[in-house]
Amino acid sequence: MRKHILSLLSLFTVIALLSSCGAQRKDGGSSASASSSVSTSGPSASQWRNGVKGSWVLNSVTRQDIPQAYTIKNIFDEAPVDCFIGSVWNLPTGNYRGSITFNAAGTLCANGAVRTIVWSIFNPKDGGEPEFQFKKIYAGDKATNVTTGYRLGLSYADGETLTMKMPVDLDNGTRGHLILNFTKQVN
Repeated sequence: MRKHILSLLSLFTVIALLSSCGAQRKDGGSSASASSSVSTSGPSASQWRNGVKGSWVLNSVTRQDIPQAYTIKNIFDEAPVDCFIGSVWNLPTGNYRGSITFNAAGTLCANGAVRTIVWSIFNPKDGGEPEFQFKKIYAGDKATNVTTGYRLGLSYADGETLTMKMPVDLDNGTRGHLILNFTKQVN
């Protein structure tokens, strides 16, 4: 009897821990920038941090409020969007030093290249939504000396899929987004 009670208590503890870890869907139906809206119902920065940790494969990039005729030459001051498809984003715990490994072959793609990044979850003090941020670290650079980086809106994470939104300023003064769709890498 004692074993059954302990087993049940252990099961409830595991369920409580799993349900409190990771980020879940937040309200993302608006085309407004994630940093401009104030919400108290979305996941905390800590929950997002736990939700994005791991290795992720970028499966697709779609457009939101960006005309098909609009040309996006490159993203993250690195390469065309197509070069990022299939890339593996390693976002480990600890010091948050990760990497992006490129796996696409093409004219402007560097198949097999690895870009070292330092990542974190930006938690705005004004009550806005947390955002994924990273900066590229080149050989000989110290993360503290790198002053430029990138921020992406966090839309969804459930342990198997991750969706982030990259803002794109359009020529007419409006803003669209590239939607980055990831799946957890299976080792």
